[in-house]
Amino acid sequence: MTTHPTDRPAHIAAGSKAAAAIEKARREGRAALIGYLPAGFPDVRTTIEAGIAMAENGMDLIEIGIPYSDPVMDGHVIQEATVEALAKGFTVPQIFDVVEGITSKTDAAVLVMTYWNPVMRMGVREFAGRLAAAGGAGLITPDLIPDEAAEWLEASEELGLDRVFLVAPSTSPQRMQNTVDASRGFVYAVSVMGVTGARTSVGAAARAVVDAAHHAGAERVCVGLGVSSSAQVREIGAYADGVIVGTALVAALRDGGVDAVAELTRELSTGTPKASA
Repeated sequence: MTTHPTDRPAHIAAGSKAAAAIEKARREGRAALIGYLPAGFPDVRTTIEAGIAMAENGMDLIEIGIPYSDPVMDGHVIQEATVEALAKGFTVPQIFDVVEGITSKTDAAVLVMTYWNPVMRMGVREFAGRLAAAGGAGLITPDLIPDEAAEWLEASEELGLDRVFLVAPSTSPQRMQNTVDASRGFVYAVSVMGVTGARTSVGAAARAVVDAAHHAGAERVCVGLGVSSSAQVREIGAYADGVIVGTALVAALRDGGVDAVAELTRELSTGTPKASA
């Protein structure tokens, strides 16, 4: 059997809410379940209610995305949701209301997923301080690489915030090492080269990326892009430390509201237990 750093008791960076949530799932013999929703869709209050519902029905970590006008990673379902949120007047400072609304009612680790421009416009230190004050765990930054993240690395270290960088099938060994070294909480492994969206299968590239990140020393690697069913959660959870679901949850919220999100979360969570060795 192939071993990697996660086969040993993992070190949890002081104050890392994301790491603590993933390690709790590991102790329970399962992969962590991570769910994404865009803030302000269909409105701020409903986003909060949906986040609470996810936490109450089996979600270990929650990603809340800041709606962005020019996404480079989001598929059409998430794009349409964020366009609606922006059209209804969502503003960046409201992200802290959403985070606090969820963290005040649940124990789930809540991370903000955002392109870097909104953080720069507000100011890295101000954004980080407000996120910490709202109870947020940290940031997932799809378009920020560690080489250009000096201010964020410093602010996150001071405030105990997690910084989740992305790796992909195209990531070189040196870039993989640099990204693993800079990440705090977990490393986000993109399973495919492309945009978000539910897929009927998850390719072999996902496992290769996870293995490469583990080999580089990552203690927690979570896989996203394309996951939409408990069967896929089970497949990926066999080798990854966490499984990320986005588009399927956004579609559930769009089509069936908070109750549909809760139901889908319960169904997805049935795929998290790892098979006994």
